[in-house]
Amino acid sequence: MKDPRVIFAGTPEFALASLSALVEAGIAPIAVLTQPDRPAGRGKRMTASPVKRFAMEQGIPVMQPATLRDERIVAELQALEPDVMIVAAYGLILPQNVLDIPVRGCLNVHASLLPRWRGAAPIQAAILAGDESSGVCLMSMTAGLDCGPVYASASLPIAADETAGELHDRLAHLGGEILVAKLGDILEQKITAVAQDEPAASYAGKIHTRDAHLDWSQNAGDLERRVRAYNPVPGAYFFVDDSLRVKCWRAVYVADIDARPGTVVASGLDGIDVACAAGGLRLLELQLPGKRRVHAREFANQLDLVGRELG
Repeated sequence: MKDPRVIFAGTPEFALASLSALVEAGIAPIAVLTQPDRPAGRGKRMTASPVKRFAMEQGIPVMQPATLRDERIVAELQALEPDVMIVAAYGLILPQNVLDIPVRGCLNVHASLLPRWRGAAPIQAAILAGDESSGVCLMSMTAGLDCGPVYASASLPIAADETAGELHDRLAHLGGEILVAKLGDILEQKITAVAQDEPAASYAGKIHTRDAHLDWSQNAGDLERRVRAYNPVPGAYFFVDDSLRVKCWRAVYVADIDARPGTVVASGLDGIDVACAAGGLRLLELQLPGKRRVHAREFANQLDLVGRELG
């Protein structure tokens, strides 16, 4: 299919990687859907999404509906007569009458190896679960949650110390690569989508700030993965004296620590060691409210934790 009529729907940086890959490959969408501008930063200024900013720079028409259940929006999309709609981290539900508009359907760029980790936070879920690998799938969209048949996938290993932010960037790049590589064959129906193995499905729900709380009654290995999974958003944290919230951006598991969970047993050049239910967590990079991130040795000069029991 020459010069396919593509509508692209996406909002954050993950989606931008796919959109920019399309443009670089000479596949400029006829329109971009992205979420409405949101207040951001300390000043709460209305801010356009990364996808919107890029689309405007490229001269691509942008649509920002608050919902796709508005019949006027549906009519506008129908009038564009798209061959395909490519969706990547858009953030809005596509109702069936929208899914039915493109001739070749809607194609989703999803950051997991489906059917593992359907849902909103597959990257964080993979790290929390200790998965050794992750990847990206090109999925034909249906009305269910990430349950459509898969056209193609690509995988990569998860490094032992990798954060969600680092894995996100690698998966976003991989998503753009596989999208450009496979889109032509998908549109020309040279690839048949394969149904997912439903019994093997797992789900990754939305992230809440409370999920990032470090509970010292848990095993140190689990907490180390929690620190990585919630870096950069929302950031793992713990409390000192039940009120002072401290964020932890980097930490490693330490095996030979045996003390009451939450007890700070040591503080030195290598980090701050906290006892957990099993093993200990060595805190490497920390941040006090209103302060910058610092290595644990500098943090120790800001706040002495040795001998204290953390909340």
